[in-house]
Parts: sequence; structure tokens; C-alpha cells
Amino acid sequence: MVEVPARKGVHPAAQIVFVDTPGVHKPGSQLDRRMLQEVHEALESRDVVLVLMDATRKVQLAAEASQVSKSKPPSAGSGQAFDKLTAGSGASISSRRDAWASEDEFLFSLIRGLDCPVFLVLTKIDLAPKEQLLPLIEALTRQFNFAEVIPISARKRDGLDVLIRKIVEALPRGERYYPKDQYTDQPVRFMVGELIRESILIETGEEVPYASAVVIERFEEPQPISSKSKKTPLTRIAAAIYCERAGQKAILIGKGGSKLKEIGAGARRKIESLLGTRVYLELHVIVQPGWRESRTFVESLDWRNQLENLAGDRAEDEAVTEDRDKEDAD
Repeated sequence: MVEVPARKGVHPAAQIVFVDTPGVHKPGSQLDRRMLQEVHEALESRDVVLVLMDATRKVQLAAEASQVSKSKPPSAGSGQAFDKLTAGSGASISSRRDAWASEDEFLFSLIRGLDCPVFLVLTKIDLAPKEQLLPLIEALTRQFNFAEVIPISARKRDGLDVLIRKIVEALPRGERYYPKDQYTDQPVRFMVGELIRESILIETGEEVPYASAVVIERFEEPQPISSKSKKTPLTRIAAAIYCERAGQKAILIGKGGSKLKEIGAGARRKIESLLGTRVYLELHVIVQPGWRESRTFVESLDWRNQLENLAGDRAEDEAVTEDRDKEDAD
């Protein structure tokens, strides 16, 4: 959630709810299909779609795709603003995936079915030669009649004010969705898992991350401490990193456990910043062959299912404790 202050003569105060979806790609595994399902659910309520394109990469579009007529100017929808984009059911998309020559064509096949404003947001323009941007924009706008084309550089903050202003202009007036001081509706356990995955990406490059999953096994909130104590509360977290092959496990652990220590140290610093406490982080690596093709395993990664399981475990523990107390009383 982003709070946007009013700008006199430009736009009123606003709250933008961004829904970050997985990157758009043709589904090739159970995990991919589950990710596309998440995107499909997100698209059920949205007002604006932002298609993020890296300005430094080469877009792959087949010659026949350029013959597709431009879509009609989109009309306003209902719901929330949202970046990246995906839509459609896993089954229907999966059955057609071989008909698409590239991921980019697959993306355009999805946005052509939308009935809301779609913005093309070209990212990393500070890294792309200026003479490359115009041909790229022309190639992309031949495929779809975008409501806005906005080049940005997040690092230099170029174009961000324009992007925010255009989003606010496109959003309908309505009640605030969330309190001013709330910036996400994701549970802390989910965010902690994402920070660990981010650390894996940073420390291993593209060798392992897309075949790895993180499950938070234990999350012990800090006990209240005396107001006179100078110590910062300590949160204890244990997480399992799942991978598919022994070779990936070796990369994640590193010589003498060095890589796993680097992953843990990087994640711990960010988690401490998130929680505002000291963090004791315990990581271990588990090989789960073919986990991306296991529907049961993929479903278990959903944080909502993890919270349900956690609640069930707690209820079971409380029931056991209550039975023991009764036995002791007898």
C-alpha cells in the first residue's frame, strides 16, 4: 500500500494498493500453474494493470504477432491497482502454451483480454541506450494500445512521480482500503520467507533460486522484557530451504557451510530491520526431488495453508496440555 499526498492542482490524496504477481511465463510445472492461478485470482479485482518490461532486454515477438490488430482503448474496471499481470485458468493456458513462440507473445495474449487501463512501464532506462528505447516502444505498442507508456529508472527515481500521478488519475474515487500506517497485508512469516529467498538469489545468482522454496518451521516471538533492560528482544526463527537436487544443496551450503552462513547473515539483517528485534535464524537445506511438479507440496507452500496448519498444531498442543493438567489434578 502506498499513501500519496495531495498535490494542489494535480491530484487529490490517494491510497494505491499494489498487488505484486509472479512474472508472466508459460506454465511448465505444477508450481507455474499455481503461480498463474494466483495471478488470475488477483485480476478478479483491479483498476489498473502495469506491465513491467526491462528496457535492457530484447523482446521476442514473432512476425505474425505484429499482424494482430490493436485492441480497443480499455475502459475502467473495478478493484485495485496492480503490477506485472497475468490472467486465465491454468488448464486452458497450459493446453495452449506450445502455440506461443515466446514468453512476450504469451504476455500479450493475456493482456488483450483485459477490460481495464493497461500501462506499459519500461524499467531500467538508465541502463539502456537512448536510441534503443524508441524502437522498443514502437514494437510493443504495435502489439497493444496501451493507455500509457511510462519509462522509469527506480535507481535514479526518474519517471516515478509521473507513474504515480497517472495511476492516481486512472483510479476511481472510493473509501480507503487500509489504515494509513499499514503498508502490506501479508503476514510476517510470509515476508520473512521472502527475505530468505531474496538472500538466496543474491548469494547464488541464478544457479538455484528458481528451484528453491522456503518454509518457516518455527517462529518464536520475543518474550516481554523489563523496561529497565537495555537488551533488544530476540526473535527465534527456523526455516527449511527445499531444493530439487543434491548438486543444488551443495551450492546452497557451500564449502564448510560458508554459503549457507552468508545466506543466513544477509537474511537476518533484513529480518531484524523488518521486525525491529534481534533475530536468531536457523537454516537447513532439504532435497525434495521434483517438488515443483508435486501439487501437494506446492499447495503446502501457500502461506494461508501454513497458517492453518500452524493454528491446528497449536490447538493440538493446547489440547494435550489441557489433558495433562486434568490428569495431574486427578
